Amino acid sequence: MKTRTKAVQAGNHEQLRQAFDVFSQASNQLSGIYLELQQQVSRLTGELALANSELQRELAAKEALSQQLEQLLTALPGGVVVLDQQSRISRVNPAAVRLLGEPLLGMSWQQIVRERLQPTGESGEWLAGKGAFPWSNACRVYIESSVSEITGENVLLLHDITEACALREQNRRNQRLAAMGEMAAGLAHQLRTPLSTALLYAGHLSSETLNPLERKNFADKTVERLHHLEHLIRNMLQFVKGEPVPAGEVKLSVLLRRMQQVMAPQMQQCNLRFTVRDHSMGVSLNVDREALGNAVMNLLENAVQNSPAGGLITLACDVTEDEVILVVSDEGPGIDPALHERVFEPFFTTRTEGTGLGLAIVHNLIRSMRGEIRIDSVAGMGARFTISLPRAEDGVEEGLVLRNETETVEN
Repeated sequence: MKTRTKAVQAGNHEQLRQAFDVFSQASNQLSGIYLELQQQVSRLTGELALANSELQRELAAKEALSQQLEQLLTALPGGVVVLDQQSRISRVNPAAVRLLGEPLLGMSWQQIVRERLQPTGESGEWLAGKGAFPWSNACRVYIESSVSEITGENVLLLHDITEACALREQNRRNQRLAAMGEMAAGLAHQLRTPLSTALLYAGHLSSETLNPLERKNFADKTVERLHHLEHLIRNMLQFVKGEPVPAGEVKLSVLLRRMQQVMAPQMQQCNLRFTVRDHSMGVSLNVDREALGNAVMNLLENAVQNSPAGGLITLACDVTEDEVILVVSDEGPGIDPALHERVFEPFFTTRTEGTGLGLAIVHNLIRSMRGEIRIDSVAGMGARFTISLPRAEDGVEEGLVLRNETETVEN
């Protein structure tokens, strides 16, 4: 019996020992977990403090940025008006108040437009007034609009363009005056050639050696040149009034003979040789006769002014299936290739006594006829000006065959 009791007590003791061991192990595990939790709490506390410090810095930076933006809005010379989603003014800067007056905050933008803005007829431009002075003294503003995709607010930028508009109008006046001066210079340049020809013919009339037939011939040519002057002036007046210059059928062979007759006296006086090569073969153009004649005459006069005594000036005409080609060439000093792009600019000239308008006038006349003009020249090798004009639809006979016939007139 005693032996059995001792065995039971020994078993109980062993169970208690095992339970104590389990408890000790659990206690050690809990201590480790607690220590780990303490470490995590400490780490999280540090991270939270760091995040809080970073957040404080961001808030401070945003506050500084907000102050800077506020100062910028205050200093901006242009007006800023912010509209909420109901188109009511939620924010303005001093420049907007200066342009539109007060009150502004809380008001409907449509009301501001009705009471303090007046359209000018120019896109985006308005007259801005405060109601205290007439519109004639109001500022002129340009308004731009930008909608925020985040808040839906509409930001209006108001630029005071009063001075810029005055400068723009002054520039327009200056451009008109410059155009008038250029037109007057161009008219004088156009009149010079026929006037000098008329004076030359008139000078022959005083010669006592002329017989009646020759005197009548010179008198007729003088009257013809004077009529030409009158026609030039009439065309210039039509240009000023904006009236179109009527086009008509121009037979090229007739035009070339006329150029030969008009320019021959000047060529003789300057001791120059003049050759006309007519390969037009009866072709006509539907252009203004005087405009085309003036263009060719200006090129010939330019060649006269740049040719040495005894030099040869050639006026040639060729036709292709699609266009008419007129060429004026001389044996003068030529033009540097670097200046080719500038020779058709108004008032550009390589001669001290030149006006710089002759070639510019030619360029404008040819462009008005849907044609092109180009220059081929090398310094010291003469100059060659080529005019290309589209053929008139009714100026070509059916079945026309191009031939290489040449008609040459020399002086």
